[in-house]
Amino acid sequence: MKRGRDEFDADDAHQNGTSEAEQTSEHPSKSHAVDQGDEDLDQPVQPVRRAAQVKKGNECPYLDTVTKQNLDFDFEKCCSVSLSPVNVYACLVCGKYFQGRGQQTHAFTHALETGHHMFMKLSDGRVYCLPEGYEVDDRSLDAIRYVLNPTFTPEKIAALDTDARWVRSLDGSEYMPGLVGLNNMKANDYVNVIVQALLRVLPLRNYFLLPENYASCRSVLVQCFGELLRKACNPRNFKGQVSPHEFMQAVMMASAKRFTIDKQSDPVDFLSWFLNTVHADLTGGKRKKASIISRCFQGELEITTEAGTGKAALPNAQGEVTDLVERVPFLMLALDLPPAPLYKDALEKNIIPQVPIFELLRKFDGARIHDDIKAGRRRYRLTRLPAYLVLHMKRFTKNNFFWEKNPTIVNFPVRNLELRDVVPVPTGKTGEPEPSKYDLVCNITHDGKAGEGTYRAHIHRKAEDAWYEVDDLRVTDILSQMVVLSETYMQIYELKQLASQRKA
Repeated sequence: MKRGRDEFDADDAHQNGTSEAEQTSEHPSKSHAVDQGDEDLDQPVQPVRRAAQVKKGNECPYLDTVTKQNLDFDFEKCCSVSLSPVNVYACLVCGKYFQGRGQQTHAFTHALETGHHMFMKLSDGRVYCLPEGYEVDDRSLDAIRYVLNPTFTPEKIAALDTDARWVRSLDGSEYMPGLVGLNNMKANDYVNVIVQALLRVLPLRNYFLLPENYASCRSVLVQCFGELLRKACNPRNFKGQVSPHEFMQAVMMASAKRFTIDKQSDPVDFLSWFLNTVHADLTGGKRKKASIISRCFQGELEITTEAGTGKAALPNAQGEVTDLVERVPFLMLALDLPPAPLYKDALEKNIIPQVPIFELLRKFDGARIHDDIKAGRRRYRLTRLPAYLVLHMKRFTKNNFFWEKNPTIVNFPVRNLELRDVVPVPTGKTGEPEPSKYDLVCNITHDGKAGEGTYRAHIHRKAEDAWYEVDDLRVTDILSQMVVLSETYMQIYELKQLASQRKA
């Protein structure tokens, strides 16, 4: 395969005994436009690199051939022929990716074969006309550069939660920045609902909308997640949905294919893995160091194991058998559903039980005993509340033969979930109970049988104070009364005081 000069710039300069600074200094007036992809390896190596000629849009006869409807920057930036991610250009006419632009490169060949002349370098957004080889500078190309790499300011980020207007894509459809459909490529709906949920965690969203916050982090997963959130919040998108293809590729690589595009997985498992992995990537593996993940989701539990059971079964250093008290951080809390009835009622119908979420939360009142053969007799008490409370309903259990799903309906409020009414809450420095009132911002449901089915998300949009149901690409409005009737599987609640402080 012929390789473009981008892959050999450093080697070429070394072979010629001339540094890049020395080469460009011979033409100081053109040093800002040094070209890195317009020559081919079959040509003699030149000690001086020539800058591409720059023409204005009105000087290029092919500028009007650019077709925005065909452009999609959501997929991996690899050449469609060589599959190489190095020195890749997008054809602005058909949208395909090609490597290089020098003679005998794939982009150059594509231009000759199809008559497509406009190509954008994906690494920096510069546009070139091929096979002529000159650079094109025109303001009309800025919209394409913005879709390629959306940027935000603090003012634009704040407007996402106050501006209720919908925006229009190129095909005339309307969409909401920050609440767009996500493409399900085969079976990645379990990831789509988590992305929609994390977009409701505003400190996390705002952090990732500004790449300078994590510019020093080399994690591909972190960088791709930030890029996905910026595209989902882009108010100038060409289309009203986003494909998480690049993000899923990063997920598969980071998880060693534990989570894939073509195999259904559990969103609770994925969220747990994702939060822990991103936290480790942002802190350089120092898990006790604070990050945006811990600041949003981390709380603390006091776990008391009764003497003679579990970890407290053996005597301590003093030879005494006593209760074992541990302080354990958590990112989400698992709630145990009551067993579903085994028999049908008199009308030969299965009874679907209902339970208030407050009853499930009593698991953490510090008094109720939970007996486990391995872990022992334990009590749980909340000692630190997170800014965002993630609750997981344990709907799926495995017997000796297969997985079973508990159909119990959980009754929960969408506003003003007051933990103080159910469990003891931590006290502040003044001795007063800390704020413990939460509002629901996302509710994830499961449809179908255990091991099958799909996941949907119910999302609260603050700008309108309205609820929407997101099922992959489909975004529809829904009444809050319908949200509470759903078969909830996971929920994210926002501390009400946090929202009040943000408004102030």
